[in-house]
Amino acid sequence: MTHDALALAQALIRCPSVTPADAGAQDVLAGALLALGFEVHRLRFGEAPDGPIDNLFATYGSGSPHFAFAGHTDVVPTGDIAQWSADPFAAEIADGQLIGRGAADMKGAIAAFVAAAARHVERSAPGRVSLIITGDEEGPATFGTQPMLTWLEAQGLVPDMCLVGEPTSAQQLGDTIKIGRRGSLNAWITVNGAQGHVAYPQRAGNPVTRLVAALADLKARVLDSGSDWFDASNLEITDIGVGNPATNVIPAQARARINIRFNDLHRGPDLSDWVRETVSAHAPSAEIIVRISGEAFLTEPGPLSDIVTQAVLAVTGTKPALSTSGGTSDARFIRRLCPVVEFGLVGASMHKADESVAVTDLAALADIYDHVLQQVFTR
Repeated sequence: MTHDALALAQALIRCPSVTPADAGAQDVLAGALLALGFEVHRLRFGEAPDGPIDNLFATYGSGSPHFAFAGHTDVVPTGDIAQWSADPFAAEIADGQLIGRGAADMKGAIAAFVAAAARHVERSAPGRVSLIITGDEEGPATFGTQPMLTWLEAQGLVPDMCLVGEPTSAQQLGDTIKIGRRGSLNAWITVNGAQGHVAYPQRAGNPVTRLVAALADLKARVLDSGSDWFDASNLEITDIGVGNPATNVIPAQARARINIRFNDLHRGPDLSDWVRETVSAHAPSAEIIVRISGEAFLTEPGPLSDIVTQAVLAVTGTKPALSTSGGTSDARFIRRLCPVVEFGLVGASMHKADESVAVTDLAALADIYDHVLQQVFTR
């Protein structure tokens, strides 16, 4: 199973590891890596309600270079089972497609990591190869990659470069490598007023009016028009709530939530200050909670992206585009320690019913990762 990406992917998918549950997925992975001679560390962090979280760090060899693969064994919920053509945790194969929750995002890539690592072990190349695997990427991402990186620093095991196996390919395997991501900020806004009868507005204070005005000001600002490697930043209103069942009552409170996806022209704290100032101009006593889940980052095109590009070309004949599109990933944490890029399977079906990957793509991905290792350890 260590050499067969398909068999290992099936074994991993059959573990229903919906965040924060592990459901045996990392036991399966640890067994495969131990069989190859990897040193495996099981790292559990956190406590309820967001933990504890099972994480795994596995390493083989010593010295330099130190190359790491990174990814996650947790998956999102299945949704309505009736929408699936097969049991989402049965890992069935139909018409050349491996079907199952996590097939694309990203148990397939983890299986390809191991298959490539098995070939690397057989070559007896000098240096160190590692896997950084969390069970907390699809959830709050509090007790996963971040504390693992702190542990790696304390152990003196910081990699020289890292490849995250997120499903970056858009239409066909190999068409896209991610070299950065936009940052993400969420803000929860609560405006308090004074409840009263709609016929006597002078006796009440309508919080909806002030909230809507604040949101209009936030939406009116054009944050930027993009930068060299990034799309334009955007602010979206993701929720508005009042909870008022009566037609003749001015409510006492109104709430909203916004999200800002921002490029490298901005920093999270600066945007946080702007949100607070804009809302306070309309509602000075508003309660505002801001959480920045990641800053924008870019791994400038260079040695790491060149290595992955050459590996993709060698296997698929396709020259991948370098992109920063999409949501966030744990690469946003890893980038503080070393250069990081993301490359993996076609992601069109991730988080959907009948999530799937082509069996041929899974084998090709293992070949690509193997070519990456060959370049890293023979340079």
